Amino acid sequence: MAWSTSDIPDQHGRVAVVTGANGGLGLETARALAAAGARVVMAARDQDKVAKAEADIRAGITDAQLEIVPLDLGSLASVRRAADSILEKHGVVDILVDNAGVMAVPERRTEDGFEMQFGVNHLGHFALTAHLLGALLRADAARVVSVSSTAHHLGFAVNPANPHLEGKYGPWKAYGQSKLANFHFAIGLNQRFEAAGVNARSLVAHPGLSNTELQAVSVRESQGGATQKFFHVLAGRTGMTPAQGALSQLRAATDPSAKGGEFYGPLFVNNGPPVRKPIFRRIGMARAIEKLWLVSERETGIKLDVAAAGRAAA
Repeated sequence: MAWSTSDIPDQHGRVAVVTGANGGLGLETARALAAAGARVVMAARDQDKVAKAEADIRAGITDAQLEIVPLDLGSLASVRRAADSILEKHGVVDILVDNAGVMAVPERRTEDGFEMQFGVNHLGHFALTAHLLGALLRADAARVVSVSSTAHHLGFAVNPANPHLEGKYGPWKAYGQSKLANFHFAIGLNQRFEAAGVNARSLVAHPGLSNTELQAVSVRESQGGATQKFFHVLAGRTGMTPAQGALSQLRAATDPSAKGGEFYGPLFVNNGPPVRKPIFRRIGMARAIEKLWLVSERETGIKLDVAAAGRAAA
């Protein structure tokens, strides 16, 4: 039988952090985890939208345990404040779903001068994960889920000499790079978990073609770009609902049989129930992951050292 939210084990007593929980996949991920009993930290930039999202969840789950934390992934200072706010209340984080993102937007920079898609989709999540690492490693069996896309197949590994694609920018090129970075980050983080012997796992998921606000925002930001319009229309006509699209990341986050380093996505490439998917492009992956770590630590100024964090959390 196809995996569904009814297969999520009891999550009472567990803390889950979901980025981009104000709508789309993030909202549905937060809803499902709250329904299973988790205390869900809804981390999002737009406070009006996330307040409405919280109310929407509470309307259907009266005993939902929800918290809102402001988070702008385009600002390392905001990421730091969000992490501090979470850690002030929770010494342990059981689930982190790095879900939020932007897609195929025109070239611009984050507050810290990063190319927007690489900065928001990867570097912001890299920093948040690093800040929460101690709390994750204090959990009995933490899960970190990075949300990628089928576009990662079209992406190129980050070039340390030009990670922000200066002079070489293209909206979809940058998106593909950021989604491949999400993929490599998830695999690399799990390798570091295993090498350090900690009881935490990192997995990667992609939602397939889901009819969320991501496409609408992409069209608006691109001022009606033809390719963005195409995917917006396609998602509206053939895409899965946000609740269906969120199932892959929910399975990666909660399925007891899911193992670290695994990849979950829809059965039929961009549609269908969530299943474990094969990992391709393994040749050169180890080198690409090392370069990504180098760039990520250099650009953010934050070390993500699992072994050191494991010793501190013990």
